[in-house]
Amino acid sequence: MKNADSHPELVTHAESLPLPTGKALAVLDAARDVFLTHGFSAATTDMIQQAAGVSKATVYAYYPTKEALFAAVIDRQCTMHMSALRGMRAAPGGIRAVLAELAHSYLSFGLAPEGLALFRVAAAEAPRFPELARTFYEKGPKVYCTIVAEYLERAVQAHELDLAGTTVSEASKIFFSLVRGHIQLESLLLSDRPTTAAQRKRWASLAVETFCRAFASH
Repeated sequence: MKNADSHPELVTHAESLPLPTGKALAVLDAARDVFLTHGFSAATTDMIQQAAGVSKATVYAYYPTKEALFAAVIDRQCTMHMSALRGMRAAPGGIRAVLAELAHSYLSFGLAPEGLALFRVAAAEAPRFPELARTFYEKGPKVYCTIVAEYLERAVQAHELDLAGTTVSEASKIFFSLVRGHIQLESLLLSDRPTTAAQRKRWASLAVETFCRAFASH
């Protein structure tokens, strides 16, 4: 790939790229598989263009740097998940039911092999490519917390929650920390022990109950 230093504006501006179709989508799909399998540093243009079945010139035409391509992969994967969250309809049962849905949704994505691989690659490259890690944070965890905060605000207004001096933004981050917790740490480090649906359901329930014990109105 071309040196990112010669095109710094291309490194993390995945949001400025048009929605991929045709060959651009094939390149992006191939890049996702290559990056998540081999990591960012070990991935090469040759690997990606061969996996996509296109020429190297085609790869460069859509994504002039490897950083721009990885940023586009991050943007697409996170956006798909967050769009599903934004389209979620509040389940009957109040804030507990909503938080349960949000917890299950995150664990289904975050603990899936693809979600774990994306996290590992972004974290591993953070010291050398901080803008890529920032893109991952802003498109993923930050958006998730924003969505949670919107539901928490409604629950506060409905007197379901009493945050007792904690801001809605802070409370959303506390909830996110509870949901991720030890179960994601185990999944990241003990890759030979994938979580089961029952384990994810149990952990989501514990996270919601712990959060509500702290903030539910009495």
